[in-house]
Amino acid sequence: MLIIGVLALQLGFITSYIGAFHQPKPTDIPLAVTAPTTAAAERAVRELAALPGDPLDPSAAPDEATARARIARRDVDGALILSPAGPDRLLVASASGASLADALTAVVARAEKARGRTVDVVDVVPDAPGDARGLTSFYLVVGWCVGGYLCAAVLAISAGARPANPARGLIRLAVLLLYAIVTGLLGAVIAGPVLDALPGSVPALWGLGTLLVFAVGALTLALQGLAGIIGIGLAILLVVVLGNPSAGGAYPYPLLPPFWRAIGPALPPGAGTYAARSIAYFRGNGALGPMLVISAWAVGGAAVTMVCAVLRRRATERESPHGAAATAATAAPGSGPGPGA
Repeated sequence: MLIIGVLALQLGFITSYIGAFHQPKPTDIPLAVTAPTTAAAERAVRELAALPGDPLDPSAAPDEATARARIARRDVDGALILSPAGPDRLLVASASGASLADALTAVVARAEKARGRTVDVVDVVPDAPGDARGLTSFYLVVGWCVGGYLCAAVLAISAGARPANPARGLIRLAVLLLYAIVTGLLGAVIAGPVLDALPGSVPALWGLGTLLVFAVGALTLALQGLAGIIGIGLAILLVVVLGNPSAGGAYPYPLLPPFWRAIGPALPPGAGTYAARSIAYFRGNGALGPMLVISAWAVGGAAVTMVCAVLRRRATERESPHGAAATAATAAPGSGPGPGA
């Protein structure tokens, strides 16, 4: 059965990654549109919204300053600035993912060409020189997630999948928290000052890493408490098989198929990747929601771990009186065979 489980995880991994990445298609990319007049902006919004396949989700902005502010807040992924004299300008943020900026540029360029106009592209939030294609945030988050479930798995291998009592459960959570604090800091320092691959506040990234490692580890401990050693496989299913391809790393959410686009923000890798990019490039804008998602996994995982520990202790206590009674009966005088046996 364990080998069959491994086979299922392997095939799930192949299916999930290829399914998510084999045919990226832009869908509902948020785009601000501004023009000299409100009527012109609204007309452009209607035209862009009617493009085949719904690649854009355009909305009017009163001026360029407002459009830039919406990009900085991560409310939109780009802005089209219409100019009567031409050429128009497309503002993109490659820090949100180079593949997303490329897809947005391609869609808008085709639309502008169909209208007989040209467009210049301006990257208003570029990724750092050491952050090729904006993937450092994703790989940092993947590393943190791997550490979280491996730490919990090692605790299961060394001391049993299920903690015997609440005290043991608290010890495991305390060890996991200490590990999360250390690896959260080391990951932020390696990605930032050491390799110069990711800008942004090291303390903020440290906090994110600590929370993320603890959340994934607590989730793994909880699944182990519910399903024993099989819980490690279930954690890999959620975090690696489903979570990594839907995290918005190589292809941000608007480029993913509907299933992966829907689950990505609710899983730790997706929430972590979005928050890491927000901290690194957008002054933390947009990070609150993902941080709350990760916090929910952390609190839920810790709570389930402790509940499983309490229930196991009670089950052990219910069984122990029978064992004690049997032992007493066996040891009682006259309970065994007589001297002439």
